[in-house]
Amino acid sequence: MPDPIPRAQPPPIRTVRWWRWRRNPLRRPNDLLQAWIGLILAITVVITAPLTAWAVGTTVHDRLTAAANEQARSGGDTTAVLLNDAPGHPEPGSAEARETQYPVKVRYTAPDGTARTATTDVDPGLPAGHRVEVWTNAEGTLTKPPMPPDEIRNRAVGAGALTGITMLITSTLAYRLTARVLDQRRMRAWETEWQQTARRWTTSP
Repeated sequence: MPDPIPRAQPPPIRTVRWWRWRRNPLRRPNDLLQAWIGLILAITVVITAPLTAWAVGTTVHDRLTAAANEQARSGGDTTAVLLNDAPGHPEPGSAEARETQYPVKVRYTAPDGTARTATTDVDPGLPAGHRVEVWTNAEGTLTKPPMPPDEIRNRAVGAGALTGITMLITSTLAYRLTARVLDQRRMRAWETEWQQTARRWTTSP
């Protein structure tokens, strides 16, 4: 049986890079406009995103630090006594048990010397009478202690990173929306030109 005649393979499709920046018969003004918009958005993100993220992170760090310092000056820690047993965790010794706390009523002495009772979160399994450290504000009300420096730094870094990511996502969506609008304009222009060309092809002499 004779060997089948090999079929000619179509040439591979080659992608022309940066074609919107090169002069060619297929490039339209909208193509060049899209290229400029993409370039401007890219430059804007590369330059402004790090600066904005740094500014936001610095602002968050300064505000949280000032709030923590004010809280430390106006309040203080004291010892409270559990009035009830804290519930036990269903999985004692697990990682979840080490991070879980339960609200329990405690008695403590306010800065003005009066005895008060309130509810605060404590570790699971603590018996009644157990002593825990609590933080009170200037009015003697239980509140969270000042934020430690590590947490302040982590929140500041997170705020800065979130700002940078948000700017990147926003610019990407803006470019895609612009490209979609320009694609619709190109399609309408091609349809108009095709209608004019089709009339010339189908008109009898």
